[in-house]
Amino acid sequence: MNTSNYPTTPSDEQTPRKNTKKATIIVLAIALLGTWGYLLINNNKTGHAIEQNQAQIAQVSDEKAAIRKSFDESLTRLDSMVGISAVLKNKLSDNNKEIAKRKAEIRTILNKNNATSEELAKAKDLIGQLNDKIGNMEQEVARLTQDNQSLNQDKVVLTADKEKLTEDLTTTTADKVDLEKKVDIASTLNASNIAITPVSVKSNGKEKVTTTSKRVNKLLITFDVNNRIAQSGTTDLYVCITGPDGKNMTADALGSGTFTTRNDGDKSFTTKLSVELETARTKNVQFAFTPGNNFQQGNYTIEIYQNGFKIGEGVRQLKKGGLFS
Repeated sequence: MNTSNYPTTPSDEQTPRKNTKKATIIVLAIALLGTWGYLLINNNKTGHAIEQNQAQIAQVSDEKAAIRKSFDESLTRLDSMVGISAVLKNKLSDNNKEIAKRKAEIRTILNKNNATSEELAKAKDLIGQLNDKIGNMEQEVARLTQDNQSLNQDKVVLTADKEKLTEDLTTTTADKVDLEKKVDIASTLNASNIAITPVSVKSNGKEKVTTTSKRVNKLLITFDVNNRIAQSGTTDLYVCITGPDGKNMTADALGSGTFTTRNDGDKSFTTKLSVELETARTKNVQFAFTPGNNFQQGNYTIEIYQNGFKIGEGVRQLKKGGLFS
């Protein structure tokens, strides 16, 4: 309410309105500036938060990649032991079970798209445990491999020793056989002083030496045998008597048969004599040969064999005799 007595003019009424409008504009401008400032600050905070989130995501991704790389390196170490022998694998079976368990846990974490930091930390710890297991396994493999190599070397040495012993034994056996053969040959008897006496036996039993074939009833054969290295004991002598017709003379009563010689194979013998020997002593042997029929004119050859060798030979001629012989 205006109490002034002066009349109002239009310019006086417009002045407050202008002031109010200006104030409103100023307030709006300030509010707008405040809004812009708030938006600017908020945008800055949001961008910073996004940058932090992106950095955190990148850090997690890098950490996960590092963990996966470490895991892959551990698996590579495991793969390097694939060529160990079945025996070593059996000895390391307990370690293999523990390693398989750790691998499964690590893979479960790494296969998660949204694995947390705690889970990644657990994966790192599991990889550390895995590497410890692998390290122990590598040491055990190295130890077992060394032991195996030592065993293989020992086996090689033992095999070489065995081959050497076998070779020595073979040589020794061959030498022994050769020596035994030499001793066997050297121990063969020697027959000497061979005497073949044709004897005529009278009806009264008296005996008379004769060279007339038709009067001879038997051949008395004597000889000596000896050998300085022959062992004492019984040995067999084979006597072969060949008649004037070139045939070996045999008689069932004398136990005629065949024997094997060292040089001529099997040969028929007239009689076999068992002789008792004494080392380094001469033994005199004698026997009488009576054929189943009359003696013929001609030469009678006496061959004596022992140990497969012919040790002596003698020849006796029987004559036809005269008209009054």
